[in-house]
Formats: sequence, C-alpha cells, structure tokens
Amino acid sequence: MIEWSEQHRMIRDAVRRFVAAEVVPNVEALEHGDMPPYDIFRKMLSTFGMDAVAKTRFEHMLARDRAREAGEAQPDRESEGEAGDRSDSAAMQLIPIIELCRYCPGMVTAVGVSMGLTSAAILSKGTLEQKQRWGLDLMTLKKIGAWAITEAGSGSDAFGGMKSTARPTEDGGYLLNGSKTFITNGPYADIIVFICKLDEEGVAARDRKIVTFVLEKGMPGLTQSKPMRKMGLHSSPTGELFLQDVKVGPDRLLGGKEDSRARSGAKDTFSLERSGVAAMALGIVERCLELSVRYAKERVQFGRPIGEFQLIQDKLARMEVARMNIQNLVFRTIEAAGQGRRLSLAEASAMKLYSARVATEVALEAVQVYGGNGYMSEYPVEQLARDAKALQIYAGTDEIQISAIARDLMAR
Repeated sequence: MIEWSEQHRMIRDAVRRFVAAEVVPNVEALEHGDMPPYDIFRKMLSTFGMDAVAKTRFEHMLARDRAREAGEAQPDRESEGEAGDRSDSAAMQLIPIIELCRYCPGMVTAVGVSMGLTSAAILSKGTLEQKQRWGLDLMTLKKIGAWAITEAGSGSDAFGGMKSTARPTEDGGYLLNGSKTFITNGPYADIIVFICKLDEEGVAARDRKIVTFVLEKGMPGLTQSKPMRKMGLHSSPTGELFLQDVKVGPDRLLGGKEDSRARSGAKDTFSLERSGVAAMALGIVERCLELSVRYAKERVQFGRPIGEFQLIQDKLARMEVARMNIQNLVFRTIEAAGQGRRLSLAEASAMKLYSARVATEVALEAVQVYGGNGYMSEYPVEQLARDAKALQIYAGTDEIQISAIARDLMAR
C-alpha cells in the first residue's frame, strides 16, 4: 500500500467534516474545561455506523468461541471474505484516529484505552461468559473502560515493582489491595481491567504470578480519583485508583484461572497500544505541517514572507519527510492486518519509538516557525507540542522501546 484509496479518502473527508462540526468548536472545553470526550465519540460511532459494525464483529467472535467450546467446526475466515476486508477494516479504524489527532490527540487516547486496550484484554483472554458480560459495552463505548497496570513505584518496571495484590480467600474468591496511577479514564471508568500479583506464601515478590481481574465502578473498597492535572493530553482524563480489601469472586478473574498468561496478555496489549501511536503521530505531524506552511506564507519579516528564508524552508522540508515516513508506517500496519499478521512487540516498539520522537520534533519545530506566537496557547501548535511529548512517555518510554528492540535483535 503506497497511498490511500479513493474509498479511504472519501471516509477521511467525511470524518474531517464531523471533526470540524463536533470537535473543533469544543476543543477549548475538552482541553481546559470539564467536558469528557466520550459523548462526542459516541456520536461519531453512531454517525458512521461504527457501533453497528462493532456489534456485528462481536457476534461473529462469540459464534466462533461457542463453536470452539462445543468442539464444532469453526467458520473459515477466508470463506467469510475477511481476508480481503481486513486491510480496509484496519484503515477505517486508523483514519478517525489520524483526523482526531489533528486537533485533539487526548480524545483518541481516552477512547483508545476504552474501546481498544480494555476491550482487547477481555476479548482476547477472557472466558466466554466474561466476553458476553463486558465485551460489547466496551466495544460500542456504552461503558468506559480503563486498563490499570502502572503504579507510583513501578513505572517502566511494571511487573517487577508491582505491589498491588490479590489474596485468595477460603470461599474461592480474592481480596484485592493496592493502588494504580496515571490511569487513562480512571476517574470515569465503568469497567476496569486491574493487573496485580497473586499473594503467594513463600514466593519472592518479584516472582509471584501476575493475575488480572475485571472490576466495576462502585464496588466496595474501590476509589477512583478526580482527574489529575498534567502537561498535555488534557482531553484524556487521567486518574488514580485505590483498592482496600475489594472482595471479588472467581468470575472476575480474567480467563478464569491463575496462570502465566497475564504477563503475555499485558505484552500483547502493549503491542496494540504502541502500534497505534504511529496513527496518532501522523495526525499531529500533518496538522503541524499544514499550520506551519500557512504561517510561513502569511508571516512577513524583513519585508518578505518567512517561507522564503532557507532556514524556514529546511524546517518545512523535514516536516514533509517526517509525514511521509510515518504515513508509510501506518500503511505497513494496514498491510500487516490485511495478511492477518500481528506486529511483534519489537516491531510495534520500533514504530512507536520513531513516530513519537519525530512527532515531538515536528511539533517543536512548528512552535519555532511561529516564534513567540507559537508559545502562546491561543495558537494550536502550542497544544500539539505538549500533546506530542506524551507519545514518548506512555505505553513505555523511548528508553523502554529501545530495550525491547535491542533484546529482539540480540535474540536472533
């Protein structure tokens, strides 16, 4: 894939019109007011029939799972026409991300964690009953989801430094204790995928099993903080979770049993999150380039538009190179989806490392093109620069991506 198809461009233009009508007038309230992003995105889902598509996908998924559990022959994916549709499906998922990130990257982060990470964790590792119980509500954004792994003392050492625990009880349930921080959607989440360590007597803390539970708002002992203040992505509510003797039954243990799959499940979720950063970065870079070119034509210094000066031309040219490179990474993701292939953790890390760094560089250069105006919050490049920096931090810092890539190379 080397360019968007005519169908893709038509969808893109329709999404752009929606963003212009529903998102742009509300950017101030999303960024600096008290407007959560969920209702706008729900309207987008219904406007483009994305909720109906999600429901159909969910029903097909459950049908395959039921057939598998019954030992029956499962529907052949190729005969259902999915092989030819997977690329288009991936593109249709990424186009709204790109377009929303031109104006409001935080909105994508919030909804992506709910509809993407949280639902993917349950639908990939949950029991059939758990998928039926929580899957569709997350896929259609009827309920807000949060994926809770980060703790104040762990950060990049997510598993090794984890202190949240699950202690088995005599009745077959568990008592959960601990806290999580920097949790996207934490303040508003209806459904929380909570990752912790099994309290195993005689086993060193770092070696204990990782287990995952599905929690819901209002459970006794669960406290969700107010939104935290942060540098960027203001439209993505971030908060803390506190658990004190939260009692849960075995039905909330993801997958229904204590095994080692929780670690691999979390890594799969990281791959999903990291590969999506390229689409976010593309939206930021496209918008920064567009704004910078416009400003370079309009801003006059020393009697000439600043776009006539070579140093400004160099900045614009480098932005275009960055846009082309990140777009090619997005196309690579779409092609992989068309082949039914998931990106490895190292591939996803490489994509995130490059696109996040370049998006931050481009956004800061856009601020530089604008000069003093670029430092003022009334100009959108200021917001985009703050938002772009977050891409280098969440879902694993640049340094963590480098380690993941290097470990993969050394293992070959």
